[in-house]
Amino acid sequence: MSDIIVSPSILSADFANLERDIKKVENAGADWLHIDVMDGHFVPNITIGVPVTASIKKIARVPLDVHLMIENPERYIEPFANAGADILTFHYEAVDENKIQQVIKQIKSFGVKAGLSIKPKTSPEKIIKFLPYLDLVLVMTVEPGFGGQAFMEDCAEKLPVIRANAPESLILQVDGGINDKTGRVCTERGANSLVAGNYIYKSPDIKLAVTSLRCA
Repeated sequence: MSDIIVSPSILSADFANLERDIKKVENAGADWLHIDVMDGHFVPNITIGVPVTASIKKIARVPLDVHLMIENPERYIEPFANAGADILTFHYEAVDENKIQQVIKQIKSFGVKAGLSIKPKTSPEKIIKFLPYLDLVLVMTVEPGFGGQAFMEDCAEKLPVIRANAPESLILQVDGGINDKTGRVCTERGANSLVAGNYIYKSPDIKLAVTSLRCA
């Protein structure tokens, strides 16, 4: 599949030199910046919040792809939208299923693209009814919470199911253990957006790493 959207995860950046590391991936051709928001409740880690996102927006030249790995995401949609998020993705597992449609509408009311993510143990069939209303689906191929985990290949088998039931315009994104090889596993199954942290930021040639994902 052509036109792969590469979204480097700044979770793997040097936070003491965040502006420098953002510029590195932008200059290397990154399409988006993936911002992992974790609250220490939905996942066992705490990362970036609204103020840091707003600061990133001031310097970023590419869209902010904000992944809310938090409980009660509906409480934080407006603050993150106002902070400059271009895409807001929340978790199926974090919201009562009867309220998911409402949260999608809430995100779109701010002119922001709406994404829905599923964890490794969640069946893709659970979200099929929401696909016509979404801009993006994010399939996690690791348990969310920490960077540097190994790719779970069985999770990639969800991708053809989602792609077969989704509008053509849906962005199908994958996050977790992504590199040039695992990225190809995902794009061959219908993904058209890849999130990578360590593979890009730990690479001796960041531009080559970004390019390798776009060609995956």
